[in-house]
Amino acid sequence: MIVLSGTIGAGKTSLTKMLADHLGSKAFYESVSDNPILPLFYENPKKYGFLLQIYFLNKRLSQIKTAQKTGKNNILDRSIYEDALLFQLTADLNRATQTEVDIYKSLVDNMMSEMDGVADIKNPDLLIHVRVSFETMLSRIKIRGRSFEQIDENPELFDYYQELNRRYDAWFDAYDRSPKIQIDGDRFDFVEDELSRDKVLDMIDTKLAGI
Repeated sequence: MIVLSGTIGAGKTSLTKMLADHLGSKAFYESVSDNPILPLFYENPKKYGFLLQIYFLNKRLSQIKTAQKTGKNNILDRSIYEDALLFQLTADLNRATQTEVDIYKSLVDNMMSEMDGVADIKNPDLLIHVRVSFETMLSRIKIRGRSFEQIDENPELFDYYQELNRRYDAWFDAYDRSPKIQIDGDRFDFVEDELSRDKVLDMIDTKLAGI
């Protein structure tokens, strides 16, 4: 199982599809367009932050199980281990409470350690982190046009996005659940440039071969 990680607008969904096509495997996508909690969270994060994390946790656990059981090299477009990073930032910006974050982290630890058979499925075989600059992140968010993500409609998101992008570097450096590889999303625009796409796929192939 392969999982993608990276900030909003990094290109995780695009690379997930490319990899699934390249490897002949199945892609699993984060629930966004059909997520009834996400728009509510952007409107009132203090009220809906914890509920959003529980929603994502439930979806991700289900995807992990399915991905591990239905074939080789299946790909998830976000890691379950990123959610604590996002929720902690939400609390640090006073958009959730530390108590909620602590309860969430404890819940994840308990679920991952006590579910039948989860020891064999909880960690991926490879994590791919797509790193982009803050400027690229903002540009991608604007281009894809989800209204609830736009800074023009919610200026407070600027500080949230900036701090989120900064924290991902430390998160990736500390990640030790599986082998990992980092892709420079500014240098390799694999969404728009065919040569960049081929280079990124070659890098991932080489890493997988080593694993």
